[in-house]
Amino acid sequence: MEILSTTFGSVKLSRFPRRAKEQLRAWDAADEYILQQITDSNLINENTRTLIINDQFGALSISLQQFSPEAISDSWLSHRGTLANADDNNIDSDAVKLHTSLEYPQTQFDLVLLKIPKSLAMLEDQLCRLKPLLHEDSVIVAGGMVKSIHNSTLKLFENIIGSTKTSLARKKARLIFPKVDLLQKSTLSPFPSVYTLENTAYKISNHAAVFSRDSLDIGTRFFLQHIPSSNGYQNIIDLGCGNGVVGLIAADKNPDASISFVDESFMAVASAQENFESTFGQERKATYLATDCLQGLDKNQYDLVLNNPPFHQQNVVGDFIAKQMFRESNNVLKKGGELWVIGNRHLGYHQILKRIFGNCETIASNKKFVILKAIKSLR
Repeated sequence: MEILSTTFGSVKLSRFPRRAKEQLRAWDAADEYILQQITDSNLINENTRTLIINDQFGALSISLQQFSPEAISDSWLSHRGTLANADDNNIDSDAVKLHTSLEYPQTQFDLVLLKIPKSLAMLEDQLCRLKPLLHEDSVIVAGGMVKSIHNSTLKLFENIIGSTKTSLARKKARLIFPKVDLLQKSTLSPFPSVYTLENTAYKISNHAAVFSRDSLDIGTRFFLQHIPSSNGYQNIIDLGCGNGVVGLIAADKNPDASISFVDESFMAVASAQENFESTFGQERKATYLATDCLQGLDKNQYDLVLNNPPFHQQNVVGDFIAKQMFRESNNVLKKGGELWVIGNRHLGYHQILKRIFGNCETIASNKKFVILKAIKSLR
């Protein structure tokens, strides 16, 4: 836990989920730059209706909690991190009103603070959803690290919000200042997008935050070719489900199984639900959960976990998420239950699985990917 000090006071902030010996801060230079800009330009007071978008762990929301901001994020981890940091600072959980990326408020805002998301598609969707919430005097301050701001980023602000200027870089961060042009026709979000899943008639819907929105990625394509089928698979988890195509094919191959779709992205879980229900209808049993890995699922209850682990959390790259997914899969599986994992060959997942499960078998491999199976001990 570290201290973020600004003109709005000092707050204790931690990343989420909380890990021993965490080396990374819960905020970046863009958060600091945005907060300084608010002060320098006197942009906020007790009457300012304030909206915050993509606040990672509450650096903006907690710092500005006295102004009762509303905050939008697609990340369950972001929501939980903000609430945990509010608690650490003895701030009432109601001080910041949290919304998911699919539940925008229905009021206008005077001040909008937006952290630039990693995905250009996500930014486009957010700006399209934001435009109806602005009035002609609304002020938008967007910020991000210089490496995440490109000409295409600025063009989206220009095309959707209005004429746009940028600040000088400071600590490798930059601010974006779009001026609201209400005469500029509002643009409807192009999401969710839809494509037909290869070799099927299934229409796959993809909200803006979903990875590989326009077509099947090569890793998932390889995984789908090897999804197992067995009468023993009664309860199956699609972990890190994205748009849910892995769980969809698992359901097709295991018609008596119940499928659980799990992801930390609200848009991913919504996409998976739309795709499963459009394919199988309401009568086929499935559950949908936004959470951190497998938090909230019962232990020793599942027969099969299917997993294509991400190797980054927002802009942080590493195998820490995969390790957490593998450990928690071992917890929720029944004795003899199976975890099937696909990953790039060089990631060395087989070594991690052997340490956690005591075993690991290669199911299939090609030049880039490997599919591994680990079985929970019967002892």
